[in-house]
Amino acid sequence: MAVQVGIVGLPNAGSTTLFRALTRSDASLSGKEHVGMAQIADPRLEQLAEVVDAKKVTPAAVRVVDVPGTGAALLGNLRQVDALLAVLDGWSGTREPGADLETLRLELLVADRDHVERRLERVAKQAKSGELKLKKEAADLEALLARLDSGEKVADWPGELEPLTTKPLIAIENGPGGIDLKLEAELVELPAEEAAEFRGAGESALGAVVRELATALDLITFFTAGEKETRAWTLERGKTALDAAETIHSDIARGFIRCEVVRWDDLVEAGGHAEAARAGKQRLEGKTYAIEDGDVLNIRFNV
Repeated sequence: MAVQVGIVGLPNAGSTTLFRALTRSDASLSGKEHVGMAQIADPRLEQLAEVVDAKKVTPAAVRVVDVPGTGAALLGNLRQVDALLAVLDGWSGTREPGADLETLRLELLVADRDHVERRLERVAKQAKSGELKLKKEAADLEALLARLDSGEKVADWPGELEPLTTKPLIAIENGPGGIDLKLEAELVELPAEEAAEFRGAGESALGAVVRELATALDLITFFTAGEKETRAWTLERGKTALDAAETIHSDIARGFIRCEVVRWDDLVEAGGHAEAARAGKQRLEGKTYAIEDGDVLNIRFNV
């Protein structure tokens, strides 16, 4: 499953504008939840595609969810995302970005407390049956609620609760002191050549956001490079060849035999897979091999 990121922001801060810029989507309907995919630019991908003469080039991507507000119910839709992008108002002159951030942190805390309280009400009713497991869960939830009410920063949440307050939070100031999100949203609508000409030597300001996101989640990129399709994939650092296979397709993971691995720059320098193998740059690895950033994989499998 693709990495997921949620966008949060106070009214008119520019959260939907950020969504449009990241996903190149219209998102014209206000008051609606928006979901789209944001591509991760990687110059290595084009070099690999050129070497293998790929007919299709597919960048890695993250799934982006933009909710229309900060109420507990709306924020609850972001419990399954891996990280949050907090859009701060630095353009209107009516709010201070630092204050926006503190307000958003409080909104996330309130949403988490509401989530615990509602679950406690449900479990407490079920625990009247006398089942020990339910009685213990109810007691644990009562203790957690007391810690939240005392203002304690809780890190050891039960996994099934999926708290918002423990997710990586990346602040993005929309305005002169940060990123002009309106401009970025307009630039993504232009042909790539025109947008690049406007920016000059600089990259999209959103490129830095994506890199910060990858750093916060400790993500690496691996590649599959073939004539039919050359593609980039994201994976959590430290994950194995079997995890990479699962990322590509569950059938590949189920039938995993071995993995042919070559570094992306070795493949480019050699001029192709066969040439890299003849030069001794390609090796065989098993299921437990820890994938490194820049690895090009050819997974052999049999289902």
